[in-house]
This record gives sequence, structure tokens and C-alpha cells, in this order.
Amino acid sequence: MSECNHDCSNCASKCGEAKQDPKSFLEAPHELSHIKKVIGVVSGKGGVGKSLVSALMAVTLNRRERKTAVLDADITGPSIPKLFGIHEKAKVDALGCWPAKTRTGIDIMSVNLLLENDTDPVAWRGPIIAGCVKQFWQEVIWQEVDYMFVDMPPGTGDVALTVFQSLPIDGIIVVTSPQDLVSMIVEKAVKLATMMNVPILGIVENMSWLECPDCGKKIALYGESHVAEIAANYHLPVLAQIPIQPDLARQCDLGVIESYEGSFMEGAADHIEAVLPVD
Repeated sequence: MSECNHDCSNCASKCGEAKQDPKSFLEAPHELSHIKKVIGVVSGKGGVGKSLVSALMAVTLNRRERKTAVLDADITGPSIPKLFGIHEKAKVDALGCWPAKTRTGIDIMSVNLLLENDTDPVAWRGPIIAGCVKQFWQEVIWQEVDYMFVDMPPGTGDVALTVFQSLPIDGIIVVTSPQDLVSMIVEKAVKLATMMNVPILGIVENMSWLECPDCGKKIALYGESHVAEIAANYHLPVLAQIPIQPDLARQCDLGVIESYEGSFMEGAADHIEAVLPVD
């Protein structure tokens, strides 16, 4: 056996060092779709607010007259339709499947738009779940979208690999919380993105503090934030820090997140428009 020189470009051998170019697995969207930029919203663990960040990013950029969309890739735990108050089902015709539209015109696709009841469980195995995400990309007609946000499930399993390999991801946003776990969360996401040659746009910290309604003092409910030092370690910008706000939680529960008036995501929107311009 000849010695491996690690130059896989001119090698016919299938050795363990060979690396597949992720772009070779890219799937074409529907022929009627036109999507300019695709951004994944990820985390190394669940419950940190990926869906909230996906929704708020879509809302913020939509207010700037950017056409936005959210592809809900969290198949077993879909929450995007609930945040936007969408109850009608996705429409299918001879051309393909059409996403639902929110009150302000954001396109949404989620498995909950296909289920008979919102509370029906999705008891599917990994390959089927990953295939469903690919169908949302290939068979849904996404018209004239400037920024699509892909709300990812937690972790680095089948769906994450499918999204990174099948969709032309222009960058990812890493969502964290202000706990000691943050370093591990960021590191997992950074390593996966590096493996898949996907740029990291920055970090959003959720549940950063709670403001006392009486004195205005910021209470570090989940401990002091370490996001700035962690971001510096990986040479990443902190795009936003979102506080715990009862009003925001109430708007999410009522399905009226588009009514949220906070400005916490404006800096993140500025960064995305600068790094990933669509004009």
C-alpha cells in the first residue's frame, strides 16, 4: 500500500483520511424558488431559544423591507407556526407546496402546517426527519426571498448534517445562554461549522438578564454572562443579548411576535446586511 500524502484531489484511494466536499451534496431548490441568502440558527443544546432568534431575525429584517422566510427544520419540536399565530395548513397544487404567510408577509414552512392537529407527535426516525427537511427545501416554492432563516434542531445529528450538506448555507448564528455550559455549546457549533466549511456569523445570547420592574436593576438570573470572552476566544462577534421579558414571552404565546417592539436584534440585522448583502 502506498503512503498517503493527504492530497485527496488527485487520489483514487478511498482511505480514511479522504474528505468529501460538502458542496457536492447540495440540492437544488424548487425551480420556481428564488432565495438569495440562507442562514442557519444553531446551538449545541436545546432550550436556548433558536426558534425565538430565528423568528426575531426574520421580523427585524422584514421591517427593513427585506423579504424573509423561516424554514422550520426542528421537525420533532416545531414552534415557528405558534410564534407567528399560524393555524392554516400549507397549500399544495400542481406546481408544488406553498409556504404559509404571516401577517406581515414572512414565508413559513413547518411540519405543523402539514399535520392534522398541531399537537400530533412526529414519531419518525432520523433519516425520515432529514428527508423531510430536504423536501421543505426542494418542493416548497420560496418566492423572492432575501434572507431565509433555518431554525435547526438542537445538537449535531442527522438534521444538522443534512442542512449543512444539502442547503447552500451562507452562514450560521450560534444561540447560547449565560451559563457555564456556554463554552461547550459554542465549541460544538464552531467545530461542526468548521468541519462543514460553513461561516459563523456570530453569537446571540438569550435570557441574558431580567430587569427589575421596580428599580430597573439587571438581575443575572442564570449567572453572569461569559459570552463576550467566549466569543473573543473564537474571534466571533456578539450579535445580540436578549433579556428575559415577560411581554415578549406573552407575545410568543399569543402568536403575535411580529408586534414585538424591542430593538435587541437591530445590531444582528446590521451585521447580517453588511456581511451578506442582497442588493
